[in-house]
Formats: sequence, structure tokens, C-alpha cells
Amino acid sequence: MKHENNSCLHSLSIGLIINPIAGLGGAIALKGSDQVLWPDIFTAQHSRAYQRAYQTLKLLQPYVEQLTFFTVSDLMGAALLADLGMKHTVVYETDVTTNAQDTHLAAQAIVAQGIDLLLFAGGDGTARDLCQLNLTVPVLGIPSGVKMHSGVFAINPESAASLIEKLISGGGVVIESAEVRDLDEQLLQQAKVQTRFYGELNVPVDIRLVQQVKCATIESDELAQMDIAAYVIELLEPDVVYLLGVGSTCAAIMANLGYVHTLLGFDALLNQQLIGQDLTETDIGDLMARYPCKVILTATGGQGIILGRGNQQLSPTILRQMGRENLMIVLTPHKLQGLMGRALRLDTGDMHLNAAWRGLITVITGYQQQQLYYLE
Repeated sequence: MKHENNSCLHSLSIGLIINPIAGLGGAIALKGSDQVLWPDIFTAQHSRAYQRAYQTLKLLQPYVEQLTFFTVSDLMGAALLADLGMKHTVVYETDVTTNAQDTHLAAQAIVAQGIDLLLFAGGDGTARDLCQLNLTVPVLGIPSGVKMHSGVFAINPESAASLIEKLISGGGVVIESAEVRDLDEQLLQQAKVQTRFYGELNVPVDIRLVQQVKCATIESDELAQMDIAAYVIELLEPDVVYLLGVGSTCAAIMANLGYVHTLLGFDALLNQQLIGQDLTETDIGDLMARYPCKVILTATGGQGIILGRGNQQLSPTILRQMGRENLMIVLTPHKLQGLMGRALRLDTGDMHLNAAWRGLITVITGYQQQQLYYLE
């Protein structure tokens, strides 16, 4: 597994969690490993999850320069990454034996590092542990358990590596909500096999939007803008100010709410009401002092530039105060296809801010449709 042109590759920050005892119950005819006790002698060779994670990461060794990992000590991640010579930082230390609480604390420590993807090796029990944390970061499971009823797993370790390779190569992937399910233990005791729904996780899915918009036209682009507008309006949070930048997609959002968008300017919405038009940097700063704020932007100029073209009201000072997590990017599939795999661009006027904000970001491309794409 190797991309032909390394100059087109992007850096990726991945969190790695391995549940060392996942899958051990299968060999002794248990329906899972939730109640399995740690063996007296237990090494990497005994861990199915460790070996499955090894298969995935071994295929990614050609991209060692692009990958940075945040992980857990010993068999929960660090031992494997050290064996493969991959860059990693341990952000959570465990005892020799681990449990669900370690998974919770480790995931929280890892996500706090601002990762692009949380990769875990385990089964439905591990997925349940992660689901309890209400994560927003994309999660991908390497199937390693006894029971695998959840929709958060790759088909096999090889397909997990293939999906990560596509992220590195900048093709982008769709982000979808996937169900986390596990066997209902109470019904199982009654000899009834039935799964129980525990929640959802955001999962990267291997579907390229360019294959879905081969016949894109101006008309279909306008329909996509209407879909994006409907979805964004559903996402608007109460008592949060939304600043809408230039572009026809932002104008479509305003039109859906019954407003005319300022040409080449910023307008502000609060609880779906227009509270400011053609805002200056000072106006935006005043709103930020009074309300939590998010900004909705689209790429302009046909070059994929998100910041630095027609939105200089968002100065580096404003952007730092707002934070990358409050940036919402909307872009139709047709316009995304027009980038031909090139990354979205930052030109904030501050090279350090540009560098800090680089990496994968979620792009809204339709109604309940999102895609991971590179911002640099």
C-alpha cells in the first residue's frame, strides 16, 4: 500500500486505543469478552486486538512521515506503535490490566489533543464505551471482538488501512452516523439473541462524492445549496450568533429564512433572526463579547480559499478568539469536485494561525451529508 505521489500527501493526527482482551472470549465459546478476566501471563502475542491493529498499521508504514499518533501506554497502543517505528505521544498511562474506565479516560485525553480520527481495536463493548462519551470526532473500529453488531467497524484490518490511506491522499470521505449495538445480556440469559441500540458514533465511510456528481449542472448545484441550507438551519443552536460570509451557498441559507444576504459582506443571525448586516471587524468583535459565535463560510474564487478572500473582517485576532471548532464550512459536491483533490486553503494573514488550523475539517455538502476534507 503506497501512494504514487508523496508530494500530494497530507498529515493526519490519529488517536489509537486497543482493548487488549477484546476477542478473547471467542476461543472459549463466550458471546463476548466483557466478563473475561486477564490471564496471568498475557503478551502482545496473546491479544487478538493487538494483532489486528498490527495488520492495519503495518500497511500504513509507507506513510510514517504523514502520521502522528496519540495513544495509551503499553498494550493499549504505545507498544505497537513503538514496534512499528511510528511517531506517537502517550497521553494516558494504564496499569498492567485495563478496563472500561481506562477506555473512557484514554479517549477523553486523546480527543483533547485535537485529533482527526479516533482509531480503536476492539468489539461492540469497546464501541459502547466510546459511545458513552458523546464524541464528535470521527471514529473507526478495527474489528477485533467476538460479536460485531455495530456499524462503526471497517470490514477487516486491511479495509481500515485503505480508508486511512484515502484520508492521507486527500480524497476525502463521507462522515455518517452509525449505530452502536451490542447483545442484550438479559435476553441472552433467556436464550434469546437480540441486539440493543446504545447510540451513534460519527464514522468515516468510503464513498467519494466525485462519483456521485458526474452529471452535476448549475441546476443540481442550486438544489444542493437548498439541501445544505435546510440542514444548516436544523443545526442552528439557540442563543448562538451565526456569522454568514460571502457566497451563494450562504445566501441560500439566508433566503431559506426569508432574508436577503449582503453582497460581499457578513450578516449575523441569532435564534434565526437577522440582527446585523454588512458587519465590520469591530461589529463582529462586539457580538463575540456578548454571545457565543460561529461562522459559516464557503470557498470563493474557484480556488478553494476559505479564509483570506472577501472575508478580511475575520482578522487573526477574531479567528483566534472564535476558535477553529466554531468554523462551519458549506460547499456543494459540484464545487468540491472542481477542486480535483486539492486542499481547501487558508490565507488568514498570520502564518502561525494558518499552520495551527491545518488538517482535516468537516464540510457540509448536502442535507445530513458531511465530508472530511483537508484545510491547509
